[in-house]
Amino acid sequence: MIIIYVAILVLMVASGWKIYAKAGQPGWAALVPIYNIVVLCKIIGKPTWWVVLCFIPFVNYVILIMMIHGLSKSFGKGAGYTVGLIFLGIIFYPMLAFGDAQYIGEGGVAAGNGDALDSMITEDNKGGEASA
Repeated sequence: MIIIYVAILVLMVASGWKIYAKAGQPGWAALVPIYNIVVLCKIIGKPTWWVVLCFIPFVNYVILIMMIHGLSKSFGKGAGYTVGLIFLGIIFYPMLAFGDAQYIGEGGVAAGNGDALDSMITEDNKGGEASA
């Protein structure tokens, strides 16, 4: 039983290291408590003060879900992948780390995978009106 636990631990550590490395950050940063959240904020394009929100009860759940979704978007994945990372992390984190997913920018904005409001504005509509 301990061998299975250690194998899962090694898999998740290697996945975190590889995800950080794919995002252009040092892989060892995934191992350092609190600093890994600071670096994650940088990867997903959120302000560093979000780390403080991770220590507020109940707020931390919302913030962590938002951070995981930002990580999904940063690698070009959608909300479905976010759900997978939350509920089946043991499968989806290694898929993100060792699969063909590429880091596309902070929060996925480099590939047009930004906020819902941003996605409603089209290239043809430069006047700032949302398309329907």
